[in-house]
Amino acid sequence: MTDAQAAPTNPFSDIAPALGKYTDEVLFGDVWKRPGLSPRDRSLVTVASLVSGYRINEMPAHMKRALDNGLTRDELIETIMHLAFYAGWPAAATALGIARKVFEQADAEQQGQ
Repeated sequence: MTDAQAAPTNPFSDIAPALGKYTDEVLFGDVWKRPGLSPRDRSLVTVASLVSGYRINEMPAHMKRALDNGLTRDELIETIMHLAFYAGWPAAATALGIARKVFEQADAEQQGQ
């Protein structure tokens, strides 16, 4: 996440304010801003972890973030393809469907500008 990007709006702050606060302040405030990895690299690691763990609820937001952080569509697809052999074919196939929807939404947003 670049400094120009706003912190993400937490989808569960209304029901779990403390978890929302930790997510916003610690995860996206401290962890994502550490200097050891670039936002692009953090996104790559995060997407790979989410695909491997079959975390389908979190994948769309983090794939979008990865694009915003400089990963290309081709790099995301190549990452998923590579993970098919380590995380399993079903996880990769599901992630490709999610990536397709993220790309379609990005295209629609870009056309709406």
